[in-house]
Amino acid sequence: MYETNFHKVATVTDAAALLTNAEDGMILAGGQTLIPTMKQRLASPTDLIDLSSSTLLRKISVEKRKKMGILRVDGGETVSIGAMVTHAEVAEHAELALVCPVVCSLAGNIGDPSVRHRGTIGGSVANNDPAADYPAALLALEAVIHTNLRKIPASDYFTGMFSTALNDNEIVTSISFQAPDFGGYRKFANPASRYAMVGVFISKSIKGAISVAITGAGKNGVFRHAELETTLTADWSTSAIDKVDITSKNLLSDIHADAVYRAHLIKVMAKRALV
Repeated sequence: MYETNFHKVATVTDAAALLTNAEDGMILAGGQTLIPTMKQRLASPTDLIDLSSSTLLRKISVEKRKKMGILRVDGGETVSIGAMVTHAEVAEHAELALVCPVVCSLAGNIGDPSVRHRGTIGGSVANNDPAADYPAALLALEAVIHTNLRKIPASDYFTGMFSTALNDNEIVTSISFQAPDFGGYRKFANPASRYAMVGVFISKSIKGAISVAITGAGKNGVFRHAELETTLTADWSTSAIDKVDITSKNLLSDIHADAVYRAHLIKVMAKRALV
């Protein structure tokens, strides 16, 4: 690894100030991608800024809806997850499991226990790996990514493979979304890394709007699948998915699977996500 200056800060304000003043500063979240990248000398930041001490970024909150003056847990609750919350904490959060169990299940199937207890949702979202699980969830749930400067809808945030709408010195602070009426996620995982070779997240909002997001398959990273959304809006069934022609155009081909196989997996994973 190259020499670097290490800073441990308690607030996003302090982190932003350090980023502004550093020659080439980077935020350290869980370090599951950044540290291996530095070990391979593919990244050489002058300053590492560790936000793990920030208690405000380590909270999960669920704001229940009120109907006729009574608190209800029946879909539509506003969920907020701090950027430094680990995958394991998301997976094991009891209140979140009541309103959006699919996100807990998704988090519980990321990597292995070591990765889940170090990796964070903010780090994953900032990195935007094209085979990561969270981007599909946030895109399908029409989530909002909160930073120290603004709020970015997920539809505008994910801009390509390992690419996001974040500006220089902008820091992800939390993610928020409305709990859906239905949420399902299934992935065909690489047996070694547990990254998604194809992952499909299906969401139905409490107003009935259907979203389908695909990870692990697109040449440009995570994307919405309009034809699957239209088909499921007309017919909410696995048999309807069978009728959709999933094209291999703009899908990845690599050593793990070619584009045609990934197109097939999208249909299979979509059917599994629905049940």
